[in-house]
Amino acid sequence: MANIIAEPVLEAHTPIGSPQSPTSNPPPFYEQPPRLKGRQRLLAGLQRVSSSQSVQRLGGSRTRAYSANGKGSISCISLQSAHSLNTPSLGSALTNELSVGYSTAPTSAATTPGIQVPMFDESARLRYLSKLNGKTSAGIPTELRQTTKTGLTPGIAEVDEDYFSRSKSQIAQRSRDFNFWRDLPSELKMEVLTYLKPREIVRLSAVSKSWHRMCFDGQLWAILDTADFYQDIPADALVKIITSAGPFVRDLNLRGCVQLTERWHTRGLSDACTNLENFSLQGCHIDRTSIHNFLYANSRLVHINLSGLALATNSALKIIAANCSQLEHLDITWCNHVDTRGIKRVVEACPKLKDLRAGEVRGWDDTELMLMLFTRNTLERLVLMNCDSLTDESLAVLMEGRDNEVDYLTGRAIVPPRKLKHLDLTRCRGISDNGLKTMVGNIPEIEGLQLSKVQGVLDSTLTDLLPTTPMLTHLDLEELGDLSNAVLQCLANCPCAPRLRHLSISYCENMGDSGMLPLLKTCTNVRSLEMDNTRISDLVLTEAAAMMRQRAPRTILQGKTDFKPATGLRLFAFDCQNVTWTGVREILSRNAEVFVTTHTTNLPPLDKHKDRTATATNPSTENLPSRPDTPSRIHITRSSSFPSEIIQLKCFWNFQPTVEEHTKRVLRGDFTSARRLERKWAEFMIAQEEAGAAGAGSRRRRRRAREAQMMHADEAEAGQGSVAGAGAGAGVGGGRRRRARSGGCAVM
Repeated sequence: MANIIAEPVLEAHTPIGSPQSPTSNPPPFYEQPPRLKGRQRLLAGLQRVSSSQSVQRLGGSRTRAYSANGKGSISCISLQSAHSLNTPSLGSALTNELSVGYSTAPTSAATTPGIQVPMFDESARLRYLSKLNGKTSAGIPTELRQTTKTGLTPGIAEVDEDYFSRSKSQIAQRSRDFNFWRDLPSELKMEVLTYLKPREIVRLSAVSKSWHRMCFDGQLWAILDTADFYQDIPADALVKIITSAGPFVRDLNLRGCVQLTERWHTRGLSDACTNLENFSLQGCHIDRTSIHNFLYANSRLVHINLSGLALATNSALKIIAANCSQLEHLDITWCNHVDTRGIKRVVEACPKLKDLRAGEVRGWDDTELMLMLFTRNTLERLVLMNCDSLTDESLAVLMEGRDNEVDYLTGRAIVPPRKLKHLDLTRCRGISDNGLKTMVGNIPEIEGLQLSKVQGVLDSTLTDLLPTTPMLTHLDLEELGDLSNAVLQCLANCPCAPRLRHLSISYCENMGDSGMLPLLKTCTNVRSLEMDNTRISDLVLTEAAAMMRQRAPRTILQGKTDFKPATGLRLFAFDCQNVTWTGVREILSRNAEVFVTTHTTNLPPLDKHKDRTATATNPSTENLPSRPDTPSRIHITRSSSFPSEIIQLKCFWNFQPTVEEHTKRVLRGDFTSARRLERKWAEFMIAQEEAGAAGAGSRRRRRRAREAQMMHADEAEAGQGSVAGAGAGAGVGGGRRRRARSGGCAVM
């Protein structure tokens, strides 16, 4: 069998004559040798594999092959097989090409598949490869390359051209397509999405399924606060978020989500969240069963807000007492079906309770509950507004306890001070001045005290209480008609005066300038003053403007005229009979007060002027006519001083539209237009006062009043039509044409 196959191979590889004997006639060769089968085909395949780089580590000598970019490479064919006596080898012939001539020694085995290479004739061109710096391969000549697949030698598969002869850097794999978002780690994707608003995340969930899974991942919804978008988000999306986020949610605020009224019984909704710490259902239309399910499923609750829930009862508080021992904040305001019996259970089971808000809850005359709160002494905020059941006796137990030692000098019980920082007793009609006396010296850490609409409070009680509250910042004395200026004078001399931020004395009709003027001089950090229906006058408004000048340093800018101040004081003076337009104008004038300062700086002369000066001093030019002196160079700089903070005033309803328009212009930085409005309004008010005076010239004064009123109306309309942030040219005289007005028929 081997002999039969060897014959065509021998004929095809007849030795080629050397260059020294060009007369030898080359024997004919086969154009298309027969295909190998069976064992011969297997052996041919093994010979191809043996020429690979992978066999280099086996110790055998590597095959030298051609290296070129052509498609006719034969580098995958073994040329280092066993020697044959009668068959020439192409590999040995090409290897010996490094010498001067061709070799005719037979080196190929009889079983090696033949390669059809044409014989070299006399005109063959020799290529010497001795100057290639160690390269052991060369490309196949162009005339020997095969260009079509049909010309391939039978038994040899098509491979990449010169693959094994290429360097390692040339066979680098093609880089795959790079998708930034797809290849980004999931942790970084979650971090990117945390910068989006909840509404935007819900919209992104509609992009694709992968985005839907990613947008409803629980890591994004650890804090779910619907206060900003509860009116826009549909019920299905909200249910999907809650059920998907589930155990990841720590803060859940569903305030005002009335769209969930029919969805509370959705499967898994009330049981999905099991790790809540802050929970708010304020204003939701939720049934009793769902409330209980939420409270049962979350034992780590710290903050609970159930205000305004009509179906919240003492049963819910019982569940809180049994399941939420870490509770610190509880808000049950306006829960009509809750009383102090449920609160007592919560106080007993929750030793960390600091904030209790129970407005309009019945049963605060229970002295046992008050004694329990006194013993615990952990409350920092207690809100009991509109609790008519609160009495002087229960308030005394809360402040002083029972059967404690009494100081004979002061007549007060010797007890540890309370830790209360905020106490709200608004509209507690059951307490009086006697109950408030028990707070004297017992609330030294109080910061906010609201006593509005408490009946029978006297000056003596507050003058004794206020000096013992050095941390006081908010004081509400609204509708305490029995108080006088003595309370304000005492407050001005108290240790809390520099800390005071908010004061309300509305409807205290006995308070006036004698109390407010010393208060404004000492309480320089006040931010809000409510003085409706009091006896204050324009002097208080003037003093407030002077206080703001001293408190807030002015902002100085060079070369800039655009500055937007902030609101530093909110002043409410509704229905104050002694406040006139003069005091209001003082506030407006202070708000729009801008100072412009001009600075001059001498600059050195230019170079050409220096040369002229040097020429003048040269003695050789004494006879030349003199030139005029060079004028000095001056640099002018303008700096503007703006008020950093302004006063936002609420005053008499007839003045209020002008005041609001003036404040809008100042807040947007249009000081020029604001000053123009203030000037026109002052002219209108002066003309109106003159028109009301009797005597000669009344007709002329009335005509001037009508003209000033028309000008003021035009100015107000121009201010309303101007765009926010407009320049100084906006308003009257700034490009807006006035509406044409005719005198009309005198008779009609």
